[in-house]
Amino acid sequence: MELLRDRRADFDEAGVQPVGISRDSPWTHIAWTQALDLNFGLLSDFNAEAVHAFGIAFEHRGLRDVARRTAFLIDGGGVIRNAWAYETSDVPDPEEWLTAARALKPRS
Repeated sequence: MELLRDRRADFDEAGVQPVGISRDSPWTHIAWTQALDLNFGLLSDFNAEAVHAFGIAFEHRGLRDVARRTAFLIDGGGVIRNAWAYETSDVPDPEEWLTAARALKPRS
């Protein structure tokens, strides 16, 4: 989440609105937002509807419907333009996301 927070100006410049989604409750998201001083929204998928819709649910340590660590680039029309999946220990490279987003922007 800090990657999104720290690169927010770059995402804004690329025309991207970052949003975090997790299975945590809305109350947990409030705590995370305050503790990490986040500058983007967090959405709760408490009932695992998004996890299933995006096809990223798996079982982890006996827990079902855990979300795989994934980033999606979704255009203004709601079309998924790119997706990146990560292992829990991986640190995503936001530059990959920004490069893909910039490629979608119309040239002036």
